[in-house]
Amino acid sequence: MKLPNLITAGALLLSTLSFVGCGPDALNHANAADNSGNQEAQKNRFESLANSAMDHNRPTAESAEQLQDELLFQRATQAYLWAMPMINTMGMYDGFKEVYGADYNQMAIWEKRLDAKTHITTPNSDLIYGISWANLAKTGPLVLDAPPKLQGILLDMWQRPIPVDGGKFFGDLGLPGPDEGKGGKFLLLPPGYDGEIPKDHYVYRSGTNNVFIFLRSFYQSLDNIQPAVDVLEKTKIYPLGKQADAKPMKFHYASGKRHDMLPRTDIEAFEQLKWLLDAEGSNLADADGLAMLAGMGIVQGKPFEPDTHEQEILNAAASTAYKMSRVIGMQDHVGDVDFRVYEDRQWLNPINNLDSRYPNSHVDLGWTDATHGFRNVDARAWMFTDYYSISPGMVSMTPGKGAFYMIAFKDGDGEWLDGEHSYTVRLPKDIPAALFWSVTLYEAENASGLDNGQPFPSLGKLNKPAQEADGSTILHLGPKAPEGKESNWLATVPGKGYFVILRLYAPTEPAINLTWKPGDIERK
Repeated sequence: MKLPNLITAGALLLSTLSFVGCGPDALNHANAADNSGNQEAQKNRFESLANSAMDHNRPTAESAEQLQDELLFQRATQAYLWAMPMINTMGMYDGFKEVYGADYNQMAIWEKRLDAKTHITTPNSDLIYGISWANLAKTGPLVLDAPPKLQGILLDMWQRPIPVDGGKFFGDLGLPGPDEGKGGKFLLLPPGYDGEIPKDHYVYRSGTNNVFIFLRSFYQSLDNIQPAVDVLEKTKIYPLGKQADAKPMKFHYASGKRHDMLPRTDIEAFEQLKWLLDAEGSNLADADGLAMLAGMGIVQGKPFEPDTHEQEILNAAASTAYKMSRVIGMQDHVGDVDFRVYEDRQWLNPINNLDSRYPNSHVDLGWTDATHGFRNVDARAWMFTDYYSISPGMVSMTPGKGAFYMIAFKDGDGEWLDGEHSYTVRLPKDIPAALFWSVTLYEAENASGLDNGQPFPSLGKLNKPAQEADGSTILHLGPKAPEGKESNWLATVPGKGYFVILRLYAPTEPAINLTWKPGDIERK
């Protein structure tokens, strides 16, 4: 089918990207003249749609085709943003499956830490990751037999932490979970399961058949991280009551290998949603959500076969929607909620901030607005364009448990962080993290670890950076290390934007009550 004259897929992409450019310009640094021209083009596009030609009070054939294309494009962009958690999940799932398969007994372990070769949203290079997947529709109830000292989160395909019987815990296992770090048997149940349940298991009832098993293990020294790997390799996963006949665990070492586990930004994202809908059916969404997918031709049990013309539109829509999510994800607020952690700093957190503090946060962990009851799709997109996995343990404000994350997209003057510039960040003495702290750099383009030529784009407690006379730690970010400051330097890449995450694992009271305050990232 020939593309209509006024709205081709390419024009849709170009003009809509210009609309996105009206927000933060970190993605392309367009100059003021270009922005003005783009805004005018966008205005003309809107006017073209609003003033589509009519004949006898009906749209002309050309107008009808133009508006139908626009309808598909808009439905697809909105569906992508609505489904951002699942698109994030499916990027990880397919990237894993392409290399290791996706059976319940397959686990990837980043045994030498996770470096920038693994493309995944905001990975943590300062612990050992283990990832596995399972389909409870195939396995039935599934047991995760976890050793002591293992940490993790059990999530459904929306990345909702799976609720535990009793109502006290959601998703967590390990120190912030029901086992309190002692290990045990964690039973994953598929939707609607009403069979017998062993009394000595922690029971997690998933909202989807497919589940994401995300595990972490901590080490005490960079000189010997093997004990953390050993903890992960003690994990056993097997169908309930079938341990003797279960497939043996296979642990795949993943460090130093390339994995494409980022959200897809073309029609593949919609093909992934079709696969997931066929696997889950009505478990996936309510009637309105299923209607959103159906409006694009994604219906359970029916072929999803867009023609060449529709494929071009869907490719453009996915690319545009992803860039829209990047705009949302770099904002310092969503609606009237201020994500700043401190009034006079650029550090952000979507849950624990000036206007919100877990468990009395502006949204619950299903992203339902606490005041008005609607699903906060923008706050959810803010989270899942840049990050994955969330649970009470990850946002807990209980001293000594969980983690406190602070994110900086801008320097102290409110300017975007760019790789050609040099910066410093001062961390006051007695950094309040009982387990460890770290500072990590991420690509502004896609939130993957910044490929900066260093082994890992992070520095932290275990790297033992030099301290100042007053006990503070000053880290240097830039393309070249200041002389004599190499141990405190993180490399950046000229021409690339990036952002920074400060992690405090097991934050202590000064972090919780905000009396300890990191400096802004200051340009030299």
